[in-house]
Amino acid sequence: MDNDAIADLFAGLGPVDIRRLFGGKGIYFDNVIIAIDLRGELMLKGDAQLASEFEAAGCRQWSYVGSKHGKQVSMPYWTVPDGAVDDPDEMAAWARKSYEAGLRAGK
Repeated sequence: MDNDAIADLFAGLGPVDIRRLFGGKGIYFDNVIIAIDLRGELMLKGDAQLASEFEAAGCRQWSYVGSKHGKQVSMPYWTVPDGAVDDPDEMAAWARKSYEAGLRAGK
């Protein structure tokens, strides 16, 4: 996803800063990471408090098999709910939740 499309998608939250991260992009609002774009897949920041909402919306948590012990490693990022990509109000609501998760993670 190009930077202009990302900025448009998060416009309901406010201006975002897009930085290179993990070979992808980190999306920041007010210096708090709220999402990543990794290999063309946009994922929102989440935490234990927000996980059930992501699950209820049909989102998948980013996980991978770690090379050191072959165990599943879950990351605090979730796919964007299907309807949010086409609904600016819904996307703004999810972006706010991800911002709040980012604030909690920073404490």
